[in-house]
Amino acid sequence: MPAISVTDRAGETTSIEAKTGDSLMVILRDNGMDELLALCGGCCSCATCHVYIDPAFAASLPPMSGDEDELLDSSSYRNETSRLSCQVKMTDALAGLKVTIAPED
Repeated sequence: MPAISVTDRAGETTSIEAKTGDSLMVILRDNGMDELLALCGGCCSCATCHVYIDPAFAASLPPMSGDEDELLDSSSYRNETSRLSCQVKMTDALAGLKVTIAPED
């Protein structure tokens, strides 16, 4: 399994094993990142799983859907690396990914 680095809202970074095929949201929640609320359960209908993706991995991600883009527009903390973790599926190409959990709106 590939490893990813996750930085929480307190600034602490943790390395976790990530199962390929799972969404980043599931991986984060299954590894104790409780501050990632993910209230809709991964249906892309809220923005409570908002994360920042390391720019070095941007080209490895699928394009953002219109729904994801619209939901991220509702966040006061959106930046150029924002994604909804429920919309990012873990692949071997994302091994070493660095993710930061965005502040809560």
